[in-house]
Amino acid sequence: MSTLDTRQPAPDTARQEAFAGEVLDVLNKSALALLTSVGHQCGLFDRLAELPPSTSAEIAEAADLDERYVREWLGGMVVGGFLQYDPERRTYALPPEYAACLTTAAGPDNLAGMMPYIGLMGEVEQQVVRCFREGGGVPYSAYPRFQSLQAEETARVYDLALVDTVVPLVPGLVERLGKGIDVLDVGTGQGHAPLVLARAFPASRFHGLDRSEEGIATARAEAARAGLGNLHYTVSDSTRITGEYDVITAFDVIHDLAQPAETLAAIARALRPGGTFLMGDIAASSRLEENIGHPFGPSLYAFSVFYCMTTSLSTGGAGLGTVWGRETAERMLREAGFTNVDIKSVEGDPFNAYYLATGP
Repeated sequence: MSTLDTRQPAPDTARQEAFAGEVLDVLNKSALALLTSVGHQCGLFDRLAELPPSTSAEIAEAADLDERYVREWLGGMVVGGFLQYDPERRTYALPPEYAACLTTAAGPDNLAGMMPYIGLMGEVEQQVVRCFREGGGVPYSAYPRFQSLQAEETARVYDLALVDTVVPLVPGLVERLGKGIDVLDVGTGQGHAPLVLARAFPASRFHGLDRSEEGIATARAEAARAGLGNLHYTVSDSTRITGEYDVITAFDVIHDLAQPAETLAAIARALRPGGTFLMGDIAASSRLEENIGHPFGPSLYAFSVFYCMTTSLSTGGAGLGTVWGRETAERMLREAGFTNVDIKSVEGDPFNAYYLATGP
Protein backbone atom coordinates (compact mmCIF):
# COMPACT_ATOMS: atom_id res chain seq x y z
CA MET A 1 0.00 0.00 0.00
CA SER A 2 1.54 3.33 -1.08
CA THR A 3 1.34 6.54 0.89
CA LEU A 4 1.28 10.09 -0.41
CA ASP A 5 4.65 11.82 -0.05
CA THR A 6 3.84 15.24 1.42
CA ARG A 7 7.42 16.38 1.83
CA GLN A 8 8.18 19.76 0.27
CA PRO A 9 10.99 19.87 -2.30
CA ALA A 10 14.25 21.36 -1.14
CA PRO A 11 14.37 25.11 -1.82
CA ASP A 12 16.42 26.47 -4.69
CA THR A 13 19.28 28.11 -2.77
CA ALA A 14 20.13 30.57 -5.52
CA ARG A 15 16.50 31.65 -5.85
CA GLN A 16 16.22 31.97 -2.07
CA GLU A 17 19.27 34.21 -1.86
CA ALA A 18 18.15 36.32 -4.82
CA PHE A 19 14.74 36.92 -3.24
CA ALA A 20 16.32 37.79 0.13
CA GLY A 21 18.35 40.39 -1.74
CA GLU A 22 15.14 41.81 -3.24
CA VAL A 23 13.54 42.04 0.21
CA LEU A 24 16.61 43.83 1.56
CA ASP A 25 16.30 46.22 -1.38
CA VAL A 26 12.67 46.86 -0.40
CA LEU A 27 13.81 47.80 3.12
CA ASN A 28 16.43 50.22 1.80
CA LYS A 29 14.09 51.71 -0.80
CA SER A 30 11.40 52.22 1.86
CA ALA A 31 13.91 54.17 3.95
CA LEU A 32 14.87 56.18 0.86
CA ALA A 33 11.19 56.94 0.23
CA LEU A 34 10.89 58.59 3.64
CA LEU A 35 14.15 60.51 3.16
CA THR A 36 12.92 61.63 -0.27
CA SER A 37 9.64 62.78 1.29
CA VAL A 38 11.54 64.90 3.81
CA GLY A 39 13.70 66.35 1.04
CA HIS A 40 10.61 67.28 -0.96
CA GLN A 41 8.77 68.86 1.95
CA CYS A 42 11.82 70.83 3.08
CA GLY A 43 12.63 72.08 -0.42
CA LEU A 44 16.06 70.47 -0.42
CA PHE A 45 15.88 69.10 -3.95
CA ASP A 46 14.88 72.52 -5.28
CA ARG A 47 17.80 74.19 -3.49
CA LEU A 48 20.29 71.53 -4.60
CA ALA A 49 19.17 71.96 -8.21
CA GLU A 50 20.00 75.67 -7.98
CA LEU A 51 23.37 75.33 -6.23
CA PRO A 52 26.81 74.33 -7.52
CA PRO A 53 28.44 71.46 -5.58
CA SER A 54 28.08 72.68 -1.99
CA THR A 55 28.84 71.74 1.60
CA SER A 56 26.16 70.71 4.06
CA ALA A 57 26.45 74.12 5.75
CA GLU A 58 25.92 75.94 2.45
CA ILE A 59 22.97 73.76 1.54
CA ALA A 60 21.38 74.18 4.97
CA GLU A 61 21.80 77.95 4.77
CA ALA A 62 20.26 78.09 1.30
CA ALA A 63 17.27 76.03 2.47
CA ASP A 64 17.04 77.80 5.88
CA LEU A 65 17.29 74.46 7.69
CA ASP A 66 19.24 72.95 10.59
CA GLU A 67 22.70 71.87 9.31
CA ARG A 68 22.99 68.72 11.44
CA TYR A 69 19.76 67.28 10.10
CA VAL A 70 20.62 68.33 6.57
CA ARG A 71 24.03 66.65 6.81
CA GLU A 72 22.54 63.34 7.93
CA TRP A 73 19.89 63.53 5.21
CA LEU A 74 22.57 64.23 2.61
CA GLY A 75 24.42 61.11 3.73
CA GLY A 76 21.34 58.97 3.14
CA MET A 77 20.86 60.50 -0.28
CA VAL A 78 24.49 59.85 -1.21
CA VAL A 79 24.52 56.17 -0.20
CA GLY A 80 21.09 55.80 -1.80
CA GLY A 81 22.45 57.01 -5.13
CA PHE A 82 20.46 60.27 -5.33
CA LEU A 83 23.37 62.67 -4.86
CA GLN A 84 27.03 62.88 -5.88
CA TYR A 85 29.62 63.44 -3.14
CA ASP A 86 33.17 64.78 -3.32
CA PRO A 87 34.95 63.51 -0.16
CA GLU A 88 37.90 65.87 -0.55
CA ARG A 89 35.80 69.02 -0.73
CA ARG A 90 32.92 67.52 1.23
CA THR A 91 30.46 68.83 -1.30
CA TYR A 92 27.16 67.42 -2.51
CA ALA A 93 25.53 67.80 -5.92
CA LEU A 94 22.24 66.83 -7.53
CA PRO A 95 22.77 65.75 -11.16
CA PRO A 96 20.39 67.57 -13.54
CA GLU A 97 19.20 64.22 -14.88
CA TYR A 98 17.99 63.36 -11.36
CA ALA A 99 16.51 66.80 -10.73
CA ALA A 100 14.18 66.12 -13.66
CA CYS A 101 12.02 63.88 -11.43
CA LEU A 102 12.74 65.34 -7.98
CA THR A 103 12.08 69.09 -8.13
CA THR A 104 9.07 71.37 -8.22
CA ALA A 105 10.10 72.53 -11.67
CA ALA A 106 9.50 68.97 -12.93
CA GLY A 107 5.74 69.49 -12.57
CA PRO A 108 3.82 66.21 -13.03
CA ASP A 109 7.15 64.35 -13.44
CA ASN A 110 8.11 65.20 -9.84
CA LEU A 111 8.04 61.75 -8.27
CA ALA A 112 9.45 63.11 -5.00
CA GLY A 113 6.06 64.75 -4.52
CA MET A 114 4.45 61.32 -4.22
CA MET A 115 6.68 60.20 -1.34
CA PRO A 116 4.78 61.97 1.48
CA TYR A 117 2.03 59.39 0.93
CA ILE A 118 4.46 56.79 2.31
CA GLY A 119 4.72 58.74 5.54
CA LEU A 120 0.94 59.19 5.59
CA MET A 121 0.47 55.42 5.39
CA GLY A 122 2.95 54.93 8.23
CA GLU A 123 0.89 57.23 10.43
CA VAL A 124 -2.11 54.88 10.29
CA GLU A 125 -0.25 51.56 10.12
CA GLN A 126 -1.32 50.31 13.54
CA GLN A 127 -4.95 51.21 12.86
CA VAL A 128 -4.80 49.25 9.60
CA VAL A 129 -3.26 46.27 11.45
CA ARG A 130 -6.21 46.39 13.83
CA CYS A 131 -8.59 46.27 10.86
CA PHE A 132 -6.86 43.13 9.55
CA ARG A 133 -7.69 41.46 12.86
CA GLU A 134 -11.09 42.96 13.60
CA GLY A 135 -12.47 44.15 10.26
CA GLY A 136 -13.97 47.58 9.75
CA GLY A 137 -11.85 50.47 8.54
CA VAL A 138 -9.81 53.54 9.37
CA PRO A 139 -11.94 56.71 9.33
CA TYR A 140 -11.21 59.66 7.07
CA SER A 141 -10.56 61.78 10.19
CA ALA A 142 -7.36 59.77 10.78
CA TYR A 143 -5.81 61.42 7.70
CA PRO A 144 -5.68 65.13 8.58
CA ARG A 145 -3.18 65.99 5.85
CA PHE A 146 -4.57 63.81 3.06
CA GLN A 147 -6.47 66.60 1.33
CA SER A 148 -3.46 68.92 1.29
CA LEU A 149 -1.30 66.15 -0.20
CA GLN A 150 -3.93 65.36 -2.81
CA ALA A 151 -4.33 69.05 -3.62
CA GLU A 152 -0.58 69.31 -4.21
CA GLU A 153 -0.65 66.21 -6.41
CA THR A 154 -3.66 67.51 -8.34
CA ALA A 155 -1.98 70.86 -8.92
CA ARG A 156 1.13 69.21 -10.37
CA VAL A 157 -0.94 67.52 -13.06
CA TYR A 158 -3.91 69.81 -13.63
CA ASP A 159 -2.13 73.16 -13.61
CA LEU A 160 -0.37 71.99 -16.76
CA ALA A 161 -2.77 69.51 -18.31
CA LEU A 162 -6.39 70.07 -17.27
CA VAL A 163 -7.25 72.89 -19.68
CA ASP A 164 -5.02 71.99 -22.62
CA THR A 165 -5.04 68.17 -22.48
CA VAL A 166 -7.82 66.69 -20.32
CA VAL A 167 -10.74 68.97 -21.28
CA PRO A 168 -10.11 68.51 -25.04
CA LEU A 169 -10.63 64.75 -24.57
CA VAL A 170 -14.35 65.56 -24.69
CA PRO A 171 -15.26 66.58 -28.27
CA GLY A 172 -16.48 70.18 -28.43
CA LEU A 173 -16.10 70.82 -24.70
CA VAL A 174 -13.54 73.62 -25.04
CA GLU A 175 -15.92 75.56 -27.30
CA ARG A 176 -18.92 74.95 -25.01
CA LEU A 177 -16.98 76.10 -21.95
CA GLY A 178 -15.94 79.19 -23.83
CA LYS A 179 -19.58 80.08 -24.56
CA GLY A 180 -20.81 79.34 -21.02
CA ILE A 181 -22.18 76.17 -19.41
CA ASP A 182 -22.78 74.76 -15.91
CA VAL A 183 -20.12 72.41 -14.52
CA LEU A 184 -20.07 70.42 -11.26
CA ASP A 185 -16.98 68.79 -9.72
CA VAL A 186 -17.92 65.91 -7.38
CA GLY A 187 -15.58 65.11 -4.49
CA THR A 188 -13.73 68.33 -5.14
CA GLY A 189 -11.57 68.20 -1.99
CA GLN A 190 -9.86 71.59 -1.74
CA GLY A 191 -11.37 72.56 -5.06
CA HIS A 192 -8.29 73.02 -7.22
CA ALA A 193 -9.61 71.44 -10.44
CA PRO A 194 -12.71 73.69 -10.77
CA LEU A 195 -10.57 76.69 -9.80
CA VAL A 196 -8.23 76.00 -12.73
CA LEU A 197 -11.23 75.68 -15.05
CA ALA A 198 -12.99 78.77 -13.71
CA ARG A 199 -9.90 80.86 -14.45
CA ALA A 200 -9.62 79.49 -17.98
CA PHE A 201 -13.33 79.75 -18.89
CA PRO A 202 -14.85 82.87 -17.26
CA ALA A 203 -18.11 82.57 -19.22
CA SER A 204 -18.96 79.22 -17.60
CA ARG A 205 -20.23 78.57 -14.10
CA PHE A 206 -18.40 76.09 -11.86
CA HIS A 207 -19.53 74.36 -8.69
CA GLY A 208 -17.51 72.11 -6.39
CA LEU A 209 -19.10 69.60 -4.01
CA ASP A 210 -17.49 67.70 -1.12
CA ARG A 211 -18.59 66.43 2.27
CA SER A 212 -15.42 67.76 3.96
CA GLU A 213 -16.15 71.11 5.63
CA GLU A 214 -12.43 71.77 6.05
CA GLY A 215 -11.73 71.08 2.37
CA ILE A 216 -14.57 73.32 1.21
CA ALA A 217 -13.43 76.11 3.54
CA THR A 218 -9.98 75.98 1.95
CA ALA A 219 -11.52 75.93 -1.52
CA ARG A 220 -13.70 78.97 -0.80
CA ALA A 221 -10.72 80.90 0.54
CA GLU A 222 -8.70 80.13 -2.60
CA ALA A 223 -11.57 81.17 -4.86
CA ALA A 224 -11.96 84.43 -2.93
CA ARG A 225 -8.24 85.19 -3.22
CA ALA A 226 -8.43 84.53 -6.95
CA GLY A 227 -11.43 86.86 -7.25
CA LEU A 228 -13.48 84.30 -9.17
CA GLY A 229 -17.19 85.11 -9.26
CA ASN A 230 -18.04 82.10 -11.43
CA LEU A 231 -16.94 79.50 -8.86
CA HIS A 232 -18.90 78.24 -5.83
CA TYR A 233 -18.55 75.36 -3.40
CA THR A 234 -21.01 73.35 -1.33
CA VAL A 235 -20.64 70.94 1.59
CA SER A 236 -22.85 68.01 0.64
CA ASP A 237 -23.08 64.26 0.18
CA SER A 238 -22.21 63.10 -3.35
CA THR A 239 -25.34 60.93 -3.46
CA ARG A 240 -27.57 64.01 -3.02
CA ILE A 241 -26.71 66.23 -5.96
CA THR A 242 -29.14 69.08 -6.54
CA GLY A 243 -29.52 71.09 -9.73
CA GLU A 244 -28.74 70.23 -13.34
CA TYR A 245 -25.41 70.47 -15.13
CA ASP A 246 -24.04 70.27 -18.64
CA VAL A 247 -20.80 68.64 -17.49
CA ILE A 248 -19.94 66.81 -14.27
CA THR A 249 -16.39 65.88 -13.35
CA ALA A 250 -14.90 63.61 -10.67
CA PHE A 251 -11.15 63.24 -10.37
CA ASP A 252 -9.62 60.34 -8.41
CA VAL A 253 -12.57 60.07 -6.04
CA ILE A 254 -15.30 57.60 -7.08
CA HIS A 255 -13.37 54.46 -6.03
CA ASP A 256 -12.85 55.97 -2.53
CA LEU A 257 -16.52 56.53 -1.82
CA ALA A 258 -18.69 54.54 0.55
CA GLN A 259 -21.53 54.59 -2.01
CA PRO A 260 -19.96 54.73 -5.48
CA ALA A 261 -22.95 53.19 -7.29
CA GLU A 262 -25.39 55.63 -5.68
CA THR A 263 -23.07 58.54 -6.53
CA LEU A 264 -22.82 57.52 -10.18
CA ALA A 265 -26.61 57.24 -10.36
CA ALA A 266 -26.96 60.70 -8.82
CA ILE A 267 -24.51 62.09 -11.37
CA ALA A 268 -26.46 60.52 -14.24
CA ARG A 269 -29.69 62.08 -12.95
CA ALA A 270 -28.10 65.52 -12.57
CA LEU A 271 -26.80 65.70 -16.14
CA ARG A 272 -28.85 67.63 -18.66
CA PRO A 273 -29.76 65.85 -21.92
CA GLY A 274 -26.60 65.50 -23.99
CA GLY A 275 -24.42 66.19 -20.95
CA THR A 276 -21.07 64.55 -20.24
CA PHE A 277 -19.54 62.94 -17.17
CA LEU A 278 -15.72 63.23 -17.23
CA MET A 279 -14.15 60.93 -14.65
CA GLY A 280 -10.46 60.54 -13.92
CA ASP A 281 -9.68 57.40 -11.95
CA ILE A 282 -7.23 54.51 -11.47
CA ALA A 283 -5.42 53.48 -14.65
CA ALA A 284 -5.41 49.78 -13.85
CA SER A 285 -7.39 46.61 -14.40
CA SER A 286 -9.98 45.07 -12.09
CA ARG A 287 -8.18 41.76 -12.74
CA LEU A 288 -5.16 41.12 -10.53
CA GLU A 289 -3.28 39.15 -13.18
CA GLU A 290 -3.40 42.11 -15.57
CA ASN A 291 -1.79 44.40 -12.99
CA ILE A 292 1.34 42.26 -12.67
CA GLY A 293 4.09 44.40 -14.13
CA HIS A 294 2.11 47.66 -13.75
CA PRO A 295 4.74 50.39 -13.12
CA PHE A 296 2.86 51.58 -10.02
CA GLY A 297 1.32 48.21 -9.12
CA PRO A 298 2.55 47.78 -5.52
CA SER A 299 1.82 51.45 -4.78
CA LEU A 300 -1.77 51.13 -6.03
CA TYR A 301 -2.46 48.17 -3.75
CA ALA A 302 -0.74 49.85 -0.80
CA PHE A 303 -2.73 53.06 -1.27
CA SER A 304 -5.88 50.94 -1.35
CA VAL A 305 -5.09 49.04 1.86
CA PHE A 306 -3.94 52.14 3.74
CA TYR A 307 -6.52 54.66 2.46
CA CYS A 308 -8.96 54.04 -0.40
CA MET A 309 -10.48 50.74 0.70
CA THR A 310 -10.23 51.22 4.45
CA THR A 311 -11.83 54.68 4.61
CA SER A 312 -14.78 53.38 2.61
CA LEU A 313 -15.12 50.31 4.85
CA SER A 314 -14.97 52.52 7.96
CA THR A 315 -18.46 53.78 7.13
CA GLY A 316 -19.82 50.39 6.08
CA GLY A 317 -19.24 51.30 2.44
CA ALA A 318 -18.38 49.28 -0.65
CA GLY A 319 -14.62 49.28 -0.03
CA LEU A 320 -13.87 48.91 -3.75
CA GLY A 321 -10.14 49.60 -3.57
CA THR A 322 -8.32 48.07 -6.54
CA VAL A 323 -11.44 46.06 -7.45
CA TRP A 324 -12.31 49.37 -9.10
CA GLY A 325 -10.43 49.25 -12.38
CA ARG A 326 -11.33 49.61 -16.05
CA GLU A 327 -13.73 46.67 -16.14
CA THR A 328 -15.62 47.48 -12.91
CA ALA A 329 -15.70 51.20 -13.65
CA GLU A 330 -17.20 50.69 -17.10
CA ARG A 331 -19.77 48.20 -15.79
CA MET A 332 -20.86 50.51 -12.95
CA LEU A 333 -21.11 53.49 -15.29
CA ARG A 334 -23.45 51.54 -17.55
CA GLU A 335 -25.48 50.29 -14.57
CA ALA A 336 -25.88 53.93 -13.50
CA GLY A 337 -27.52 54.73 -16.84
CA PHE A 338 -24.63 55.86 -19.03
CA THR A 339 -25.00 54.32 -22.50
CA ASN A 340 -21.76 55.50 -24.10
CA VAL A 341 -18.46 55.09 -22.25
CA ASP A 342 -15.09 55.90 -23.81
CA ILE A 343 -11.76 55.48 -21.97
CA LYS A 344 -8.80 57.75 -22.71
CA SER A 345 -5.28 58.18 -21.35
CA VAL A 346 -3.16 61.31 -20.99
CA GLU A 347 0.59 61.46 -21.45
CA GLY A 348 2.28 62.55 -18.24
CA ASP A 349 -0.51 61.17 -16.02
CA PRO A 350 0.29 57.48 -15.54
CA PHE A 351 -2.02 57.09 -12.54
CA ASN A 352 -5.33 57.95 -14.19
CA ALA A 353 -7.55 56.80 -17.00
CA TYR A 354 -10.19 59.26 -18.20
CA TYR A 355 -13.74 58.05 -18.71
CA LEU A 356 -16.05 60.02 -21.01
CA ALA A 357 -19.62 58.95 -20.28
CA THR A 358 -22.90 60.22 -21.74
CA GLY A 359 -26.48 59.34 -20.92
CA PRO A 360 -29.26 57.99 -23.10
